[in-house]
Parts: sequence; C-alpha cells; structure tokens
Amino acid sequence: MFDAADGRHLEEAATIGHGLLGDLSADHLVMTEREAARLGRGLWSLEFDAVRLDTEKDDTFRVETADGQRYVLKVANPAEDPADIDFESQVMEHAGARGVPVPRLVPDIEGRLLVPIRDEAGQERVARLMTFVEGVPLDSTGSRAHERERVGETLAALRHALADFRHHADGRRYAWDLTHLPELRPFLDTVPGGERAVLLRAAFERYMTEAAPYVPGLRRQVLHNDFSKSNIIVDHDDPAFVTGVIDFGDTVRTAIAIDVSTALLNQLPRDAADREAVDLFAEGRDLLRGYLRHADLTAEELAVLPHLVMGRVVARALITLHRAAVMPRNRDYVLRNTEQGWGQLAWFMDRSPAVISRSFL
Repeated sequence: MFDAADGRHLEEAATIGHGLLGDLSADHLVMTEREAARLGRGLWSLEFDAVRLDTEKDDTFRVETADGQRYVLKVANPAEDPADIDFESQVMEHAGARGVPVPRLVPDIEGRLLVPIRDEAGQERVARLMTFVEGVPLDSTGSRAHERERVGETLAALRHALADFRHHADGRRYAWDLTHLPELRPFLDTVPGGERAVLLRAAFERYMTEAAPYVPGLRRQVLHNDFSKSNIIVDHDDPAFVTGVIDFGDTVRTAIAIDVSTALLNQLPRDAADREAVDLFAEGRDLLRGYLRHADLTAEELAVLPHLVMGRVVARALITLHRAAVMPRNRDYVLRNTEQGWGQLAWFMDRSPAVISRSFL
C-alpha cells in the first residue's frame, strides 16, 4: 500500500511523466462486445460475433462471421493521437507490401481504412478492421532453437522492410522507447520501499552509466519496438515458423539495438529467480543468431545490447507499476510480465558491468 508520501510522489511522477506516457496514462469507457458487433454491421456490412481481447490501452476484439471469416477490430483509445494511428497503420501496410507477414487493413463500405467514430459513451475514436493472422502467439507455446532462429530472421526482415519508411509522426516521444528511460527517474519514488525498490534503483543507475551515454549515437530508423512473444504468431508445422507479426502500437524511430533488446528481453526465462548461474541469454542467443544471419550489429551495438535488455526490464517495472497504481481497472493485464523481472534484474546486478558487456562479443 502507498502511504501519504507515496501518494504525493505518485502525483508528482504522473505530472512529470504525462507527456511521455501519453495515452498510456489515459483511461476510457470500454466498448462492449455488443457495440463492436454493431460497428461491424454499420461500417463494414459484416455480421459477426465479437470477443474482447486483453490489451494495454484500447478496445480490441476477435470477430468471426457466420461463414467462418475472422478479423480483428481495434478501436483506439480516445486519447490516442490520430497521427499516431495513421503512422502505425502505414508502417504495417509498408511492411506487408515488402513481404513481412502482418495483418492487412480492411476498408469499410466507404473505402476508409481508418474510420472515425463516436461511440455509445460519446467518445471520439478511430476504428480499424484488419485481417486475422492464423497461428498461435509465441507466448502460448514452446520453441526450439531453430524456431527461435526463424524469429530472429523475421525481426531482421522487418528491420530491412522499414529501413526506408518515413512519416511525420515517426519521431514521437513514447515511454516504451528506451531512449527515454532517463526521463522515468521520477517513477522510482513511487515504487514501494524494500529490497525490490533498492534493486530497481541500482539497476537504473547502472543503466545510466553503462548504456544511456551511448544511446544517442546508435544507428536509428523506424522499428517495431515491441517484438514480444505475444506479438509473434507462429505455427510449428510451417517451415517459416513465424506466420505473423502483430501490434504496431509501440512503433517508433529508435535505435536498432533497442529494437533487438526488446526481442531478447522476451526470450529471458520467466523463472530466473529460481535458477542459479543460468545463462539468462541462452534462448535469446538463438534469436540473435538468426537475426545476424540477415542483419548486422556493430561491435558497439553488441556491447551495449545486454545493458539495453536490462534497461527494458527496468522500464517495464517503472511503467507498469506506475500505470497499475493510477489505472487499477487494468492492473492484472498491465502487471502480467512484471513479476518475472525481479529475478532477471538480480541476475544482471550479480554480475559486473564488464562481464555483461561481453555477453554477445
């Protein structure tokens, strides 16, 4: 529980971080499955059943028509900037046109891909319907070494597909872009005290020494920035293994090494706290091997990469703990991956910065 001082720190952090968190800090009145089905009839002339999917900030539904056609209906958070929605949609279309397996937007009856609506609660929003990617999320199944290499190859293909992409909103400031982790320092004061708070602060300070000074000089381009297991759709019977990449909501112009660090973060063992002397990057090395088969990383990028992975664990803790405190309605979803991070952070902090730097060299 937060005491009065914690409450003051939380209010101060919310004020400082509002611009960076943007729509991540904005709650809204959620849309019902019934209303989602009504949208399908009115905007796409489709009769379908809608099933709500858990998401971070918007309303997303898996929908299916009577003849078995499946789609995803995504209705943006009312606070989301239309320019950001256009950016994310164009990135997805650009990647798809270059052979990356991604959902494709479905035009409504007027030919619009992005459809402005006023929902039943009176909120101004943007709705999108997209094709459904067949397969299962990687976080719901296991993977073998050669399959993780396919994941890395897909990440490399996505990087190459977006190398020439430009959009007026691609430079947005976004909390999940590790470039801005130093700006999250005020959130440290909102973490309840104890060993975990001490660990988190120590890891933050190490990041500030070992990674933050190098980030501005790293190569940058528009990148997915959220290559997590929940956003990678796979099929063990498909030779390509990866059948789709979804959720471009965190896409931003950022460092190439930051994009790779996100993918590696999501290959870390969830039970690191219960293991001793384990190589935290054992499965991530398979992904990195596949990635480097098609895309390069410089020696500087490889040296800072493991520190960026640790930085993403820190960012995840700071952002999710803060959001759970200010938006308790979505607490369980927001914190679903936070607990595993404490054992991961302990692993990093049990090793010297020099040892961590050599992880991939």
